[in-house]
Amino acid sequence: MPVQETDISWQVLRRIVRTWAGAAADLAEVKPLAGGCINTTLQLKLNDGAQAVLKISPHRVNREVLREAGQLTLLKTIGIPVPEVYLWHVATLDEPHSYLLMQFVNGVNLSAARHQCTPQQYDDLQRHLAEIVLHLHSHTAEEYHRTAPEDCRRFTSWPAFYRHVYEPIWQEVEKLPMIAPKLRKQISRINDKLDRLLVHDDRPRLVHWDIWSANLLAASDEQGRWRVSALLDPNCKYAHAEAEIAYMELFHTITPQFLKAYQQSRKLPDAYHRVRKPIYHLYPLINHVRLFGGEYAKLLTAAAEKAAALI
Repeated sequence: MPVQETDISWQVLRRIVRTWAGAAADLAEVKPLAGGCINTTLQLKLNDGAQAVLKISPHRVNREVLREAGQLTLLKTIGIPVPEVYLWHVATLDEPHSYLLMQFVNGVNLSAARHQCTPQQYDDLQRHLAEIVLHLHSHTAEEYHRTAPEDCRRFTSWPAFYRHVYEPIWQEVEKLPMIAPKLRKQISRINDKLDRLLVHDDRPRLVHWDIWSANLLAASDEQGRWRVSALLDPNCKYAHAEAEIAYMELFHTITPQFLKAYQQSRKLPDAYHRVRKPIYHLYPLINHVRLFGGEYAKLLTAAAEKAAALI
């Protein structure tokens, strides 16, 4: 049975499956899933009915599988619903495919769930998401930093860490022809004022950093209640939790029901809405221009106009 439009042989997949499930295991079905531009993502079904998801980068040393495996394990350990990691491997000469094998979790993405839910069910799903995010944000550290093993740098200053995350991205984007001189100057002035704009009195909190519709699976339980079944593709950091909330607001992942439930435990101050949220909307849009091009240029320009009014 061929694997759709990849050079990954059935034999390679069988070898990975048998490393996980034993020498008697065999594949019954392989289905492509939505994935990134680097990985091929496949749903694997075994003859005994067991299932798994495989992210594989053929003939490529992709250390992202190590980062993702570590972050999924971290989130699983603290009780966040994420897929269990079964196996991971960074490519070598003897085994030239990098891959991550993990649990298959039933569910649909948040956009599909919204269409399948009643309004009351969707409100309940949003409240459940708020519980999960609150639990995630309850884990703190003394310094701001990535959780990736290859980047051990620590920061006592949140604006310094924020610059560290986004400065390389902005250096790429500011050179693009779609970035008008006025926009370039606006963002440069905002960069210079981050120490003042991002000041806050909270501490570093664990964040997922990429919670949006496609990275969230939801399913209905036996009582008909919709619940978050898994968060996917983490990019974990110890950061300012408000940046995560702003990101979810920017991409319409959350509703007023989420915010009401979240703020019963962690109130978002006025300075978040007036000052910090416009900044936290601007920089992810810079990254989206880098990743997806001109379709985000107008949104970036509008966000920069709003943020520039703060300085």
